[in-house]
Amino acid sequence: MKQLQQGKKKLQKGFTLIELMIVVAVIGVLAAIAIPQYQNYVKKAALGSALATATALKTNVEDTIAIKGTFPNNTLSFALGSLKLTPTASAADGSIIATVDEGPAQNSTLTLERDADGIWTCKVEGDSVNDEVTPSACEFSSGS
Repeated sequence: MKQLQQGKKKLQKGFTLIELMIVVAVIGVLAAIAIPQYQNYVKKAALGSALATATALKTNVEDTIAIKGTFPNNTLSFALGSLKLTPTASAADGSIIATVDEGPAQNSTLTLERDADGIWTCKVEGDSVNDEVTPSACEFSSGS
């Protein structure tokens, strides 16, 4: 009787091949959903960082306009890329262009434009971004 019980215990150790295949299939489906979603979160974070950096720079731009009367002309860098301050035809208006040079949002630009009345608008462009990852304070432009 003991031998029969011991033999039964040996047969019940481990998982069957079908159980392992089901687990691998479930993990594959979850990964297929999670990886693209993760890429969108990373793009959104990169654009959020660009927006935060450019928004912080607006204070300095407003200060320069108040003191010197002109929009500054400069190029700076931040963690994910570069910032370019570009004046336009009028002395008090221009744009801050944040270009993301790294990561999944690479080659995308976030532009803060200031008009002569001091109103700022935000626009995002790039092949690797879409309306879903654009910060809520900005509008998405397909670039074409």
